[in-house]
Amino acid sequence: MEEKISNIKEQALKEIEQSNDIKSLENLKVKYLGKKGELTALLKIMGTLSPEERPKMGSLVNSAKNEITEKMQSKEEVLKNEELAKELESEKIDVTLPATKQRRGSKHPLNRVIEEIEDLFVSMGYDVVSGPELETDEYCFERLNLPKGHPARDMQDSFYISPEYLLRTQTSAVQARAMIANKEKTPIRIIVPGKTFRREDDATHSHQFNQVEGLVVDKNISFADLKGTLEIFMKHMLGEDTKLRFRPSYFPFTEPSYEVDVSCFKCGGKGCNLCKQTGWIELLGSGIVHPNVLEMNGYDPTIYSGFAFGTGLDRLAMFRYGITDIRLLYANDVRFLNQFDRKD
Repeated sequence: MEEKISNIKEQALKEIEQSNDIKSLENLKVKYLGKKGELTALLKIMGTLSPEERPKMGSLVNSAKNEITEKMQSKEEVLKNEELAKELESEKIDVTLPATKQRRGSKHPLNRVIEEIEDLFVSMGYDVVSGPELETDEYCFERLNLPKGHPARDMQDSFYISPEYLLRTQTSAVQARAMIANKEKTPIRIIVPGKTFRREDDATHSHQFNQVEGLVVDKNISFADLKGTLEIFMKHMLGEDTKLRFRPSYFPFTEPSYEVDVSCFKCGGKGCNLCKQTGWIELLGSGIVHPNVLEMNGYDPTIYSGFAFGTGLDRLAMFRYGITDIRLLYANDVRFLNQFDRKD
C-alpha cells in the first residue's frame, strides 16, 4: 500500500511537470484528486486495513495529496504567466509605425445653413425658440386665423394623427405659442427653425422639410422694418448683390402679405435655367401680422403690431450649394456629403 501511494505520487508529479496548458492540468487534477481519482480511491479502501495501519496509510495519502496539490498550484501559476505573455505579445503594436488616417466628417449642409441663420439673428437681438412637432389643430391653424372649414387649409395637405392632433405643417404654430407664453406682453423677437411635414414628395418637395419662421411684435412695427430685416437676411445668405422684390400675396395670418423674390444669384438677374429666364427666384413668404392673430393670442392690435416671415431651409441649402434634388439632403449618402467643406 505504501509503495502504491508513492508510485501514484511520483507519476502525478511527473505528469504535472510535463503538462503544457491549463486544460491538461485540470484533467490531471480530476485524474488524481477528483471524486473518482486514484488517491481518492485509496481512501475508500482504508476500511480493509487493520486499525494499526489506518492512521499511517491515511497520513501518507494526505501527504501525497498535499504535495500534488502544491505542485499543481505552482504549475498553474507558471502556465498562466506564459499564456499572459503570449497574449501580450500578440497584442503588441509598433508605435513607430505611421498611424492609420482617420476620415473626418463634415457638417450636413442643412446644419450649416441653420447655424448660420441662428448666428445672424442672435447678433440682431433675436431669440431662437422651438415648439412641438406634434401640434394641435388649434395652434397650427385656428390661432393663426385659419378656422375649421377655411379654404386656405387645402393648401397644406396635412398628416393628421387624430381629429385634434397633426404633424405641424409650418413653424408658424410657434408664433401663437410664443405670444401666449409672453404673459407680460413685452416685445417679441424670435426665429423658429425646425421640421415641418406635408404630404408631398418629389425632386423639389419632401414630406419632411425644414423651415425658419421669424416673428417680431412690438409697438410701431411697420413694413419698413420687415423689408430691412429681410434685406439683411438675404444678403448675408446669398451675397451682398442680392436684390429683393415684394409681390402682394395672401396668407391668412398676415395682412398685408407678400411673396418675396430674390435676384438670381446664378445669373445676377440676367435670366438662366435656374430662375427660368426671369432673373428672380421666389424664396420667402412674409407680411404684417394680422390683427386677428394678435388679438387671439393676447395682444391689443390697436397698440401692438408686428411682422412675420418664413422660408424653407432646405431650399436655401439647395440654392447655397447648388443641390438639384431635395431628397439628397435626407439620403445620408456619404458620396454626396463628402463634397462639402470640412474646415469646421
